[in-house]
This record gives sequence, structure tokens and C-alpha cells, in this order.
Amino acid sequence: MTKSVDFRHVDAKTRYKLLVGSVVPRPIALVTSCDSAGRVNAAPFSFFNAMCNDPPAVAVGVNYDPELRIKDTAANIAETEEFCVNLVDEGLAPLMNICEVEFPRGVSEAEMAGLNLEPGDSTAAPIIAEAPIAMECRLIQTVTLKPGRNIIIGEVLCMHFRDDLLDGEHHYVLAEKAGLIARMHGGGTYARTTDLFEMPRLTPEEKKARFDVKARARQDMGPGIGRK
Repeated sequence: MTKSVDFRHVDAKTRYKLLVGSVVPRPIALVTSCDSAGRVNAAPFSFFNAMCNDPPAVAVGVNYDPELRIKDTAANIAETEEFCVNLVDEGLAPLMNICEVEFPRGVSEAEMAGLNLEPGDSTAAPIIAEAPIAMECRLIQTVTLKPGRNIIIGEVLCMHFRDDLLDGEHHYVLAEKAGLIARMHGGGTYARTTDLFEMPRLTPEEKKARFDVKARARQDMGPGIGRK
């Protein structure tokens, strides 16, 4: 037996709880951006993922703040069309947690958290030195779902890796060494990415042998047999 929830008949808070409690674990983007005056903002988002490889693109969901104002991240990116996605490991997590505080406008989360910032190579948005991996991005498009609810899509222009995380010769990322964390359900629950398992993909020969047998079996049973 299953339990179903019709989202058309529950409130926004319930929809949020069900969604974020199910779509887990979610990678965390600690996004740095600047306004036109060069003031730096840093904010974490777990509505985030890679969306495409050509062009290389990531998407970040940015909602309005508790006072229904557009977040500094969204405002800065709309103004400058640049941002940097910094991925978060367990060492960076406590500083990320400070950046989640809703400071007054004009207060730098990066400064309050004591983050070390480095200039980007391709954008004006700074890189967080403590981040194991960072992606400098240029805005492709902002999709507005409703006022204050935006999906920001950015093209990755340049990536930065901690020295021990990239096999430069083969461009292979040693992700298991990064110690990245991910968001679980609401509140302060996170997951580590250190408990891994491998499941090799089927080879072309295995696929052919397995699924050709099934196809022949359906043919032998006659039309309509074994279909739902």
C-alpha cells in the first residue's frame, strides 16, 4: 500500500517538507557574487545541480528571503551576470552555516564567516579559498517561476580544484577525496559522500545477451503476451 499526497490540496510549507525530505542528498552551492560596487555576497543553496555538459551549465534555485525581498544573490547576478559556485566539504561546512544567516543588506557574509577570498580568473565573482572545488559562471538565463522564485542557469567558464583532487594529465576528478557534503531533509541534517559503492554498467555484449533473450521470449509467447 502507498500513501499519496495531492500537492494541489496542501499548503506551501507541507509541499516544501515533502519535496526536500524526498529529493536527497542535494549538493550544496555556496554561491559568491558581487554587486556593481564590488560588495561580495556569499550564500548557500541546496536547490542546485549540474544540468548540461555542452554548454557546461549549472542551475541554482534562489528563493526570496523571509521578508519577501529578492535575495542579494539573485540581485547581484541580475546586475553583473556573473557568479561563482563553491562546493562545500566538511571543513568548510561551519563557515557555510554562518553564511546562511540573514544578515542586513550591505553586511558581507564572507567577512562575517571569516572566509578567505581569491580573485577569479574569468569573472569578478571571488573564489572561496577553502572550497575544494569552485566553478566560475556566466549567466545564461534566469527562469522566474513566480515573484521571488528564480532558477538561475549559468555557463561554467572555469573550474578550480584543490591540488590533490585533479589528475591533470587525464582531467579526472578524484571526487572521493573531496569530502563533499550534501543536504538531507530540512533543518541541519547533512550527508557525507564518503560511503560509496560501485555498480559497473552492463557491457554492450551483456546488454545484447540479456535483452535479446527477453525479446525472443516475448515473440515466442505471441502478440500481447507479457504486456501490460
